[in-house]
Amino acid sequence: MGLGNSFGDFYKITTFGESHGPAVGVVIEGLPAGLYIDTEDLQKDLLRRKPGQSKITTTRNEPENFRILSGYFEGKTTGTPLTIVVFNKDQKSKDYDFVKNTFRPSHSDYTYYKKYGHYDYRGGGRSSARETLARVIAGNIAKQLLKHFSQIEVIAFVEQIYNIAIPEEFRETAWTYQQIESNIVRCPHAETAEKMIKLIEKIRAEGDSVGGIIKCIIGNVPIGLGEPVFDKLSAKLAYAMMSIPATKGFEIGKGFAAPLMKGSEHNDQFTIRKDIIKTKTNFSGGIQGGISNGENIYFRIAFKPTSTIAKKQQTVDKQGNIIKIQGKGRHDPCVLPRAVPIVEAMSYIVLADMFLKQFTREELQKKLQ
Repeated sequence: MGLGNSFGDFYKITTFGESHGPAVGVVIEGLPAGLYIDTEDLQKDLLRRKPGQSKITTTRNEPENFRILSGYFEGKTTGTPLTIVVFNKDQKSKDYDFVKNTFRPSHSDYTYYKKYGHYDYRGGGRSSARETLARVIAGNIAKQLLKHFSQIEVIAFVEQIYNIAIPEEFRETAWTYQQIESNIVRCPHAETAEKMIKLIEKIRAEGDSVGGIIKCIIGNVPIGLGEPVFDKLSAKLAYAMMSIPATKGFEIGKGFAAPLMKGSEHNDQFTIRKDIIKTKTNFSGGIQGGISNGENIYFRIAFKPTSTIAKKQQTVDKQGNIIKIQGKGRHDPCVLPRAVPIVEAMSYIVLADMFLKQFTREELQKKLQ
């Protein structure tokens, strides 16, 4: 049974493919007919995630050219499932022969082997971060859909790598897309970005890896997105972000700092600005009771260090022998720069799903015509 490969209810995506298989792709259901797809914008987002884009990423070289297989005619969606695929071009499967009978530390090798008894060890197979290109595709289409009905804007950036972080006095800065994309590490604070790049280069030379934190801010969010109890907007965002490979933590609003505050300090008191009800502060991160309140939504995601490293580590093989293993192949010494567009994509997917729950298909159809 192929469980766990779909996400969303009204904007539903199902991803398929493996890192070293023929292709990776996505099927998107719930799109109304008549949505024009900007293929150049889609390609642009794919290139932001692609491997081999800089000196601090994996050297795997994939052009990431996509092909639309269904649900699309004369530049627009037809209302039937939209299927988009990217064919793999630069697999080097022999690089993984050394782990055919060995479990790499902190990888999915052991758990997949015990769960299925048979698994694709080449590049991690289905558990590889290459699967996320399908999410970037779906996220871009969701972004294009939302542009017809809202001014929502999602911006994510690298806030911290290892022990190097944007200084506290700049944490609340309203960074622009141009500032974030101005360097290869996708940290908008130029001085910090330079330090991060030097650190990643040093760590890579040592055969090691590092993790960090990505911050995401969603602006112009209408009031009312999110459903009661189990489908809270905050819960869906946490679910989406924690499904991204290498994620280890999620906090929204003040998050783990909230326990250090009193209720009188943490409560977002209401006020009136320009005849609109607003909050004086935004410690709840734009979501109250699981429903958006019109303020900016902001959250942070912690990413672990890349599991594959060039240093020797102890592990166990399938025969139960304790052995030493040394990582081979092409891997990112730090996943964060390429994870930024993935975080944005998953945000747009969640928001599109919530939007479609708010409007009927007929209402959407009228707006597109």
